[in-house]
Amino acid sequence: MIVGMAWPERFNHVAVTTRDWVGTNLGAFYVLATTFFLVFALVLLVSKFGAIRIGPDSSRPEFSTGAWFAMLFTAGMGVGLVFYGVAEPTAHRIDGAITDNGGSSEIEAFQYTMFHWGFHPWAVYIALGLALGYLCFRKGLPMRPAAALYPLIGNRIYGWIGNLVDILAVFGTLFGIATSLGLGALQINTDLEEMFGAPNNQVTQVAIICLMTAIALLSVLAGIDKGIRRLSVINLWLAAALLVFVFLVGSQPWMISMMVSGTGAYLQNLPAMSLSFPTETLDPEGSAFSTNWTMFYWGWWISWSPFVGMFLARISYGRTIRQFIIGTLFAPVGVSAVWFGVFGGSGILADRADPDNTIGNAAANFEEDRATYLFLQQLDVPITVASAVALLTIIVVTVFFVTSSDSGSLVVDMLTNGGDPHPIKAQRAAWAIAEGLITIVLLTAGGQTALDGLQAAALVIGVPFAVILVLVCIGLIKALGGEHPSAYTPVARANQR
Repeated sequence: MIVGMAWPERFNHVAVTTRDWVGTNLGAFYVLATTFFLVFALVLLVSKFGAIRIGPDSSRPEFSTGAWFAMLFTAGMGVGLVFYGVAEPTAHRIDGAITDNGGSSEIEAFQYTMFHWGFHPWAVYIALGLALGYLCFRKGLPMRPAAALYPLIGNRIYGWIGNLVDILAVFGTLFGIATSLGLGALQINTDLEEMFGAPNNQVTQVAIICLMTAIALLSVLAGIDKGIRRLSVINLWLAAALLVFVFLVGSQPWMISMMVSGTGAYLQNLPAMSLSFPTETLDPEGSAFSTNWTMFYWGWWISWSPFVGMFLARISYGRTIRQFIIGTLFAPVGVSAVWFGVFGGSGILADRADPDNTIGNAAANFEEDRATYLFLQQLDVPITVASAVALLTIIVVTVFFVTSSDSGSLVVDMLTNGGDPHPIKAQRAAWAIAEGLITIVLLTAGGQTALDGLQAAALVIGVPFAVILVLVCIGLIKALGGEHPSAYTPVARANQR
C-alpha cells in the first residue's frame, strides 16, 4: 500500500503486468482449480457427510435462514450484481469473441455472465468457508485460514507456515476492501454527477468514504445481529424492490425468455465452459476475452475467499454441510439468474433499439456505473421516477459497500486476534476506521491508478491462495473421513439419544 501511494504509476505498471502474466500463463490452473472446487462442493452435497453439522450434533443455527442468506449474499457479491447487472451482458453482446459462434448473441451474453457470477465463485467461497466452519465450531480450532490446513500439517499451523497463510489472508482482505471502497467511492461519485450534478472530485469522494465508514462503524458497534444482519436484510429488500420495479416497467416476456433460455444455455454448456481455456495461438480473440473477463473473475473470487469464506464460516454455526452448500451455492445462483435476466435482459433490449449501442459501448469500455445510469434514464417512466430509482440504486450500492466493510473489519479482527470468532467491538471498530483511512490515503495520494494497482495486486495474491484452497479441500475430506458414523447416520444418532 505504501508503494502504491508513493509511486502509483510504477506500482500500477508492475502489478498490472504481473496480473496479465498470471492470466495468460496460469489461466489453465485457475480453470482447473475453480472447477475442482465446484465438483468438490457437489460431491459433498450428495455424500453421507452432508448430514454433519457445523458445530456439535446438538447445535442449531444462530440466525434465521432469511437473515443468514441476506448476510452471505451481501458479503459474497451483492454490490457486484448492481454494477454489472446491466453492464456485463450488454458488453458481451457486442463482443465478437463469444458471439460469433452462430448462436444468439443475447443468449450467449447471458450464458457467459452467469458463468462468471454463477456456481464457480460460490464454490470458491465454499471451499474455505465450509472447512473453517467445520474445524472451528466442531473441532475447536481457531477461526483463521491456517486452521483449515490442520488435517494435513497438524500443529504446524501455529508456526511460520500458518502465519504465512494468515498474513496472505490479511493482505488479500485489506487490499480487496480498500480497493472496493475506493472504486466504490469513484463510481458513486460518477453516479451523483451524472444524476444530480454533484462535483466529481476528491473532496466528494473522501466525503463518500467517510459516510460509508461512519455507517459501517455504527453497524460494528451494534454487533452482528443488530448491525450486519439488519443492514443486509434491509438492503436485500431494497434491491428486491428495485428488481420488481424494473421488471414491471420493462418487457416481461423478453426478460422471462432471457432468464429461462439463458439459464438453460448456461447449465447445458457449463461442463464445456468449465474446462475451456483459449490460447493466444489458436484463438486470439477468445484468449483476450478469457484473460480480461474469466481469469480476472477467477482471480478476484479467489483473492476474496479468505474474507468471504471466513465470514460465511462465522455466520453458519449449527447448519449441516448440506444446508450450507445449498444456501451458498444454489440459492445465490438462482437470485443472480433472476437479476441478470431482468437488468441484463432489459439492458440488452434497450441497447438493441439504439443504433449507437450507447449502453453496450459504455459497458465494453468498463464504464459500468455509466452503463447503469444510461439504462435507468431510458426507462419508460417520468423523469422524476427515473431519478428516484437512480437514487435508490445509489443507496443500495452504498449499503452493499458498507456491509462489505463491516464484514471485512470482522474478518481482519479475527485474523489478527488469534482466530477468536467473537472479537470485541472496540477492535472491530478500529479496523473499520482503519479501512476507511487507508482508502482515503490511497485515493488522495495515488488516485484511481493506485487503486487499480492494488486491485491487480489482490488478484496476484489469488495464485498462492488457489493452491492453499486445493489443499484445504483435501484436508477437509481427510477430516470428514475420521468422523464417527453417528455424525451422519440418522439411525445411529437416534440410538445415541
